[in-house]
Amino acid sequence: MPHKIEVSSATMTPREIVQELDRHIVGQHDAKRAVAIALRNRWRRMQLPSELRNEVMPKNILMIG
Repeated sequence: MPHKIEVSSATMTPREIVQELDRHIVGQHDAKRAVAIALRNRWRRMQLPSELRNEVMPKNILMIG
């Protein structure tokens, strides 16, 4: 059964997110780094006031395989 992650991604740095992903994913360092940065940016964007949130466009990530 998968374990529950106790630490919120809101408090984690991209490096810490990559370390957590390293526990479950072998290799794919560049992909894990891209996902970690995207998660952090998404959280930061959600913290903006709604007026500014619409001006900051999110970046999409295409993951295959």
